[in-house]
Order: sequence, then C-alpha cells, then structure tokens
Amino acid sequence: MSLLRTSADQVGAVDSIPGGTWIHHWEPEDPTFWERLGRPVARRNLGWSICTEFLGFVVWQLWSVVAVLLPKAGFSLTTAETFWLISVPSLVGATMRFPYTFLVARFGGRNWTTISALLLLIPTIGLAVVVGRPQTPFPVLLIIAALSGLGGGNFASSMANITFFFPVREKGWALGLNAAGGNLGASVTQFVVPIAVSITIFAPNAGPNLPVAGLLWVPLLLITAFGAWKFMNNLSGARSDVAGSLAAAKEPHLWLLALLYVGTFGSFIGFSGVFPKLINDTFPEFAALPIGTASVSLAFLGALVGSLARPYGGRLADRFGGARVTAAAFVAMMLGSLALVIALPIRSFVIFLCCFLFVFVATGVGNGSTYRMIPVIFTTRAGDGTVSQQRKAAAALGLIAAIGAYGGFLVPQILSASKQATGGYAGAFLGFAAAYLVLMIITITVYVRGRVEARS
Repeated sequence: MSLLRTSADQVGAVDSIPGGTWIHHWEPEDPTFWERLGRPVARRNLGWSICTEFLGFVVWQLWSVVAVLLPKAGFSLTTAETFWLISVPSLVGATMRFPYTFLVARFGGRNWTTISALLLLIPTIGLAVVVGRPQTPFPVLLIIAALSGLGGGNFASSMANITFFFPVREKGWALGLNAAGGNLGASVTQFVVPIAVSITIFAPNAGPNLPVAGLLWVPLLLITAFGAWKFMNNLSGARSDVAGSLAAAKEPHLWLLALLYVGTFGSFIGFSGVFPKLINDTFPEFAALPIGTASVSLAFLGALVGSLARPYGGRLADRFGGARVTAAAFVAMMLGSLALVIALPIRSFVIFLCCFLFVFVATGVGNGSTYRMIPVIFTTRAGDGTVSQQRKAAAALGLIAAIGAYGGFLVPQILSASKQATGGYAGAFLGFAAAYLVLMIITITVYVRGRVEARS
C-alpha cells in the first residue's frame, strides 16, 4: 500500500490522488487544494460510502419483510415473537452506532468501510440458511435478526468518515446525501424483497422463497466491498474525539435533543419496520398485490416518502428555525396518529394508507429539522475551556443519532403490547399521540419560547 503525501504547495506537482492510499495531508479548507485535488477525491469517497450505507439500511430492514412472511414458509410464531424479530435489529443497530463512530479513526475510513460491508455477509447468508428450515428454533432466528443490526451501525461510521473529507461549507450537502442514500435502503428493501421471494417461475406451487431475501444482496455487498477497497482512501488525520463526546454528554441539551430525535427518527425507523406487519394484520387482502408471477407490498411507500421528506425538513429549518419546524412536525405526527385511531375501525385501506403516509412525511421533516438543531444549539453554548463548541457539536451529532435509533426498537414493542392486550393497535397510536404532544411541549417551551436556538 502506498503512502501518499500531499500538501497545498504540492498541488501543481500532483494531478490526482488514487484510491487505496493513505493520505497524510488533507486540507479541504484550502481553496486551491480543494478545487485541484480535494473535491474529486472527496466525491469519490462519498459515492462508495453512500453505496455501503445504502446496503447497511437494506440489511437492517430485511427482517421487517421476512418476519411477516415466515408463517407462509411453514414457521409457527406468536405475535410477540414476530415483533421481536422486527424490533431487535433496531436495538442492536442503535447500540452498534456508538463503537462504529470511533472505528473509522482506528482502522481508516477505506479500511473500515470495506470491513463493514463484508460483515453484512454474516446476517444475509445467515438469513438465507435459517429461513429455509421451518424447524429452526426461534432463538436462532432472533440471533440472526440481531446480527442484521450491524447494518444500522454503518450509518455512524459512514457519517464520521465523510465529515473528515469535506470543508465546513459543504459538509451539510455531503452528509445530507449520505444520510438520504442510507434511508432509501429501507424503502428499497420493502419494495424489492417481496417481489424477489414471490417469483414463482421456477416453483409455481411453492410458498415464498425466503432464502432469496438474503442471497439477493450478497453480490452487491461483494462489489461494494471491492469498490471501497479499490477506490476509497484513508485519512491519517482522522481522529476520534473522545473528549468531545464526554463533554457533549455532560450537556443537558444533548439528552433533550436525543429525546426529540427518538420521537422523529425513532418513529421513522420504527414505523418503517412494522409497516409491513401492520398492513398484513389490518388489511391482509392488500398485503401482497399481484404483479404477473410476483407480488409487491405497498409498505415501501412509508420509508420512501419519509426519506424524501428529510431534506425538506432541513431546508425549512434553515428558513424558519429548527425548533419551530420540529414542533410543527410533532403536531402533524400527533394528528396523524389520532387520525389512525379513527381510521382503523372504518376499515378503509386507502384512508389508512393516506394517514400513515402523512405520519411518515412528518417524521421525515422532523428528522431533518431536529438534526439541524443540534449544531446550532451546541455552538451557542459557552465552551468549557478545554473542548470547543464545534467539537462538542460534532460529537453530539453522532451520540444523538445513536440514541435516536432506539426508537426503532420501542415502536414495534409498544405496538406488540397493544396487540396482545387489546387485540388491536388503536391503544398504541393513542400512546404515540400523547408522546408527540409531550415532545411538542418540550420543544416549544425550551427551544421556541426559551429561544435557545435563536441565540446562534
């Protein structure tokens, strides 16, 4: 492996920085360096990072589809067991985001991106093995589902890596593309997998070919791992900011903003995971719409509209203030949840779908606006003399992103408890509406009327 040394005064002598190298001098804030060498290298690394994060979200959400189809493949599962298979990947994924944040600096961005892509072969191949055997014990299914959480950790390492490559003036654009590419993976999973496992050309009288749900992604993971190894770079100047993380954790606003992010992103990833199950339970006749020899589920629309709405949440936050937009998002989420309580007894799939998509859009907007609040609020706080506001803001972004992902575990478990206690989901949505009301009040009290964000 070559060790490439570049500096601003060498720009005229170096035409390009090849992939697969360690870069020991990286100055994206230097306009000459950035325009001549930095931008193309950063964009190349961003492209492969998006590919890896996209597949990470794909693997993270596989069991949201597969768990619903297991009974058709001969498995006998209780409602609680099905919801555990859906929710445990989010629990593991949220937890893995903490160590993944620091692994880029330990191994190098190119090296860890390659490793993290190859690690996803474990849950995909493992899924293909266990779902082809209806006699597989539930604990084994749960372990393989938990390993899918490795895909959730990819978000943290990918964002940590890309932030080192871009200058401050372009970080928002780059990180936004990176995040959007990952979020879309959830939608693609829920669109592609039902089609792939239901194709009956080769076995017209058989049930769903569930092993395909895992094997489908193996070639793409191998290609992405090779591309990351061949074309990405390591930055020797990338450093984990443990002191910044510890300083940020002492800030009360970190925990308040993390709570808000559980409400926005946690709701998005949680509802994305359970949407196929909710459609299957509430409107089974619409769970699989036939298209030729295959079938498709409309559950993918939820994650799709939520992902597409996220950038607009950030844009609205830039114009009107993140706190105001976040408060409005919670109001919309509360109204959407109450509308679902009313819509469920009506037994209209169109109304149910429209109400849920409204909630997904609100979660997407809230994701963007809440994430935009974090650096604004932290940079208004007084430094402690040892750790700058900027360092604490950067660390807070990673910590809050990790904590927020735990909502992906809480949402399915609340819905499961409601189903077991009452036989339906109305109670859960009343609880969600109450939670969004509380989060809206916190947002208005602390960040709108308190004008914490406005002091930036």
